[in-house]
Amino acid sequence: MRIIVGISGASGAVLGYELLKVLHGMPDIETHLIMTHGAEKTLAYETDLTLEDIHALTDVTYDIDNLAAAVSSGSFVTDGMIILPCSMKTVAGIVSGYSENLLLRAADVCLKEGRRVVLAPRESPLSKIHLRNLLQAAEDGCSIIPPMLNFYSGADTVQKQINQTIGKILLQLGIEYKGFVQWTGK
Repeated sequence: MRIIVGISGASGAVLGYELLKVLHGMPDIETHLIMTHGAEKTLAYETDLTLEDIHALTDVTYDIDNLAAAVSSGSFVTDGMIILPCSMKTVAGIVSGYSENLLLRAADVCLKEGRRVVLAPRESPLSKIHLRNLLQAAEDGCSIIPPMLNFYSGADTVQKQINQTIGKILLQLGIEYKGFVQWTGK
């Protein structure tokens, strides 16, 4: 599989890092990373991670301003895209078709080609504008999976909560993750 991973400037850049760690451990998955300038700043502000730490987990890393990159074309076949975390600015750009950077262009390409796009929006509280944009993104074909807490899985640590979010996101692309505890009923 070939997956595009986007990390935008919303709080929670570590979530994108954790996703890349999981995908890096799956040898049949090739990852293509796009980070916004805001994501780079958030990563530095919220973590001790470096860009090198992130890049070491990817197969290909693109410059956000390179609109001639492979992922900007529909003829470069991928199995979909995940944006984790996804800022409200990024959601607004996707739903308006405003492809001013490579992250937005790659999402636009995936949608026009009928490929999966999974958005993990990070904002609270959500305004009516955010909700309208998220609804439009869903109507346009995106899966919306906010990183929300769940407790049925026994996720009693932050890492287990992150694993649950990543597992739900990966299921949208048909990828099973052993760190995800699925509900099996009672």
